[in-house]
Order: sequence, then C-alpha cells, then structure tokens
Amino acid sequence: MTWALPEWTVLAVLREQPRHGFAIAGLTAPEGELGRVWQIPRPVIYRALGRLEDANMVVPTTVESGPGPQRTVYAVTDSGAAAVDAWLQEPIEHVREIRSHLLMKLALLERRGIDPTELLRRQREVLEPIVRAIAAERDRHQGFDAVLLAWRHSTAGAALRFVDEIEASGSE
Repeated sequence: MTWALPEWTVLAVLREQPRHGFAIAGLTAPEGELGRVWQIPRPVIYRALGRLEDANMVVPTTVESGPGPQRTVYAVTDSGAAAVDAWLQEPIEHVREIRSHLLMKLALLERRGIDPTELLRRQREVLEPIVRAIAAERDRHQGFDAVLLAWRHSTAGAALRFVDEIEASGSE
C-alpha cells in the first residue's frame, strides 16, 4: 500500500486502540508524544482518516458527544492492522526519509511494546550497500559533484551508525 507518513501514522495509532481524529492530532502536535518526531497538522489527520476509511483500512465505530463538536471514533480493520504491521517492519529505502520515517516507526513500535531488532536488521541491509556505493563513487568525482557525494556519504554513514547504536543499546 502506498501511503504517506500521515496515513501510516494514523493507521498505526488506531492499531493501538480506537480513537477520534482530535486525539490523534494531539499525539502528533508539536508538544505531543509523536509530534516530537514528525508533526502532523489536524487537517492532515482528518484527510488521512478519510483516505483510510475510503480504502477500508479503518471504520467509524461510535460518535462521542460532549462539550464541543461530535467526534467520530475510528477503529482499524483487519486489513488495516495487517498492512500497518507489515509497514512497521519495512526498512526505509531512501536515506533522506530516515529521520522522519524510521524514527516514527521506532516510536510506534515502542508504544506497542514491539522489539525493533528485525526492522533495524533490515534497515542495515538497505544502508550498507548504499554507503559502500557512495564511497566508491565519491573518489571518481571532483568539484561540487564530489561535495554532494561527500554529503550523501556522511548522511548515509550517520544513518547506519544510528541503526548500529540503537541496536546495540537494545541488546544491553
């Protein structure tokens, strides 16, 4: 399934327990637990809920009323649960997405008490050949191309060291 990070995050949060959009927006707000990783504005949360409902990944279960607007509570479907469980174990293919996607996956796995070792192993398998390929390419270039490759090598290497560090801290 090709979803953006907001859809996957909403689906993963609903996999934990049914919630309404306002509660999810609180988690992804700047001061929210997940907002520390990636902030998702409230309108984006509601659009994600609509897309996920259209795709039969979530269903509305109840409507909460109280002071303020009514709030529709959503629950994940079986297909939504299977999709997000698989997504949480998929490594990130692009180094530029490590900061947002991998950190969000690690936060979501921790919230559910799931060991990230398999994800980290798979992530290393993706990163190691990238680091090697950039290092080999870097020596064949000059000027700004060499600068750009040095940046890419440093970034990919830092991501790989991050994976190693997180994995090592989990085995202690």
